[in-house]
Amino acid sequence: MTTQNPAGDLEKVVSKLPALMRQDLKVRAAEHGCGIQDAVLQGLRSWMTADRTVPPVPTTGAIPFATHLPAGVWSGVREVCKQRGIPLVQGLAQAVQHWLTDNPSPKVRPATGIPQRLVVCNQKGGVGKTAIAAGIAQAAAEAGKRVLLVDFDPQGHLTDQLGLREIPNSKDHDSLAKHMVGENEHPLDELVVTLEHDKFGGRLRVLPTCMDGFLLDTMLVLSKLRTKEPALEKALRPLEDDVDVVVIDCPPSLGTTMDTALYYARRRDGEEQGVSGVIIPVQAEDSSAKAFMMLDDQISALEEDLALEVDYLGFVVNLYEARRGTVATSSLERWEKMEHPPLLAVIGDLKEQREAVRLQQPLLVYASDCEQSEGMRAIARRLS
Repeated sequence: MTTQNPAGDLEKVVSKLPALMRQDLKVRAAEHGCGIQDAVLQGLRSWMTADRTVPPVPTTGAIPFATHLPAGVWSGVREVCKQRGIPLVQGLAQAVQHWLTDNPSPKVRPATGIPQRLVVCNQKGGVGKTAIAAGIAQAAAEAGKRVLLVDFDPQGHLTDQLGLREIPNSKDHDSLAKHMVGENEHPLDELVVTLEHDKFGGRLRVLPTCMDGFLLDTMLVLSKLRTKEPALEKALRPLEDDVDVVVIDCPPSLGTTMDTALYYARRRDGEEQGVSGVIIPVQAEDSSAKAFMMLDDQISALEEDLALEVDYLGFVVNLYEARRGTVATSSLERWEKMEHPPLLAVIGDLKEQREAVRLQQPLLVYASDCEQSEGMRAIARRLS
């Protein structure tokens, strides 16, 4: 897994590093005007002498990484890893994360008054859209942002997983669908529930699902709306002044309902490229690639028809397990090699997410320090 080759006063070190972290390291080093080699060296030295606890870093899907270090540094890293009982790959990842934390990006996005809108979508079911949407929302709220998490899927997996009640499907109750077609009687804010936990500080609010969402395509067609695509944005706009981030958990479909979510994700006037847009959970198998092409076709058609732009924020390879063999590993390599959209993270198929779902608890509450939770935080940091 690691080799050392003398190169003058330096040693060539070959190890592994998560693809997302390697990309962040490259960008951050450039922002600070230093070389990757110098950044890694600073991180390793700081990490080896750190007096603060460094949390585990997700290393699922780590890929080869090489650099040069002064002679003796890598042997020191080996010794520290041995003392702390962690693999070398984990030690390197912690050191790089240490440097990234101590050297934040100097870029500051201008305040626009527009909340960031993250639309989590894929017309293929079973790829973990709900887990990714919920995890990103929790991580953003944990980091201090005011977050609105919308269960836009009438199947209601998000609502169920968080232990919330669905909005009753009856003429006596409003719903997001009714607000979208102008049949509501009360403000949408009355349907929103705050997810109570000290970790989120009242900053994570959820709009539960309603079964009438199964009929939303038909409701939109039969409505008096002159254009259908802005319906979701029109419904959510009254809530935007009180939030920093809106996360939409979409249904696995390519109909008019999906068009409204894609329209909501579009880049608005005055908004920087790559702030809002779509996040696409996939699995390391062939059907996910086909599903992405179908979604890509829909986005392209919407952009052309309505003269707008939808930014692809990136893929998340979810439920990854290398032991599934060549299909999984070769598919992961294909996602990693795609330059656009970028790969945001690789989330392993681990037990903590399933256990949190069973217990109807937020993942970052149930297993705050698990690899999946750290992966969600990494995605949230990448998008912030």
